[in-house]
Amino acid sequence: MAPVQLAATRGTGRLAGRLPVLFHRLFLRVFGIRVTVRGEPPAGPTLVLANHVSWLDVPVIASLRPLSFIAKQEISAWPVVGGLSRLQRCIFLDRSRKVATAEVNALVAGRLAAGDAIVLFPEGTTGDGLRLLPFRSSLVGAARAALADPTLEAICLQPLAIAYTARNGLPVSRRDMPDIAWYGDMDLKPHLSGFVRHGPIDVTVVWGEPIPFDAATDRKRATAAAEASVRAALQAVRNVAAVPAAAPPILLRPALS
Repeated sequence: MAPVQLAATRGTGRLAGRLPVLFHRLFLRVFGIRVTVRGEPPAGPTLVLANHVSWLDVPVIASLRPLSFIAKQEISAWPVVGGLSRLQRCIFLDRSRKVATAEVNALVAGRLAAGDAIVLFPEGTTGDGLRLLPFRSSLVGAARAALADPTLEAICLQPLAIAYTARNGLPVSRRDMPDIAWYGDMDLKPHLSGFVRHGPIDVTVVWGEPIPFDAATDRKRATAAAEASVRAALQAVRNVAAVPAAAPPILLRPALS
């Protein structure tokens, strides 16, 4: 699909957004990733604020609808993944440069003004999938920068919760998470080996209520509201996953006389 997508990104049609959705859906099917979606996806210019557990978050989210991601600059140089990220029209952030945030905010603002949905992982890193890290508000400044466009009066921040709930039909345990979550200094090779060998994964994705964002909105409060929404959604999903399935009724036979 890469040559077709490359040509599509140079045009103005909708194919550049739709082809990656097809690619990621095929990827999930090949590896047995089953996605359950709750809530309504974004409509119009939206900055999506999602928790971050694994590289697997990207194909899961990108399979839902046309969108792009804000990613760290190092990913652009990774073999295969870097090329795929550029075809997804990712926006890369170089954290080693002080002016990088302002530059990325300007790029994101332009994409939002064009009606795109952009995904930001405001935790700033991947977590272990068992807890939510604090959301950072610096890149949410792109939402305010977008409002400089006279055609936009407001945009939306939309919380998105991702929870890996089951493996081979059984609730995910702490022991399963190293095959799913990729964080810290984990080696990629054994992680990918466990991911491939240990069976299908169930994921629940919850779109939260959109948070309107206009010129008067407090960036830090809006970010905190998105974090609270993601935290509540994750807790609700985990509570449901922790409830054991109802056991089949036990049939008692009458005693023999």
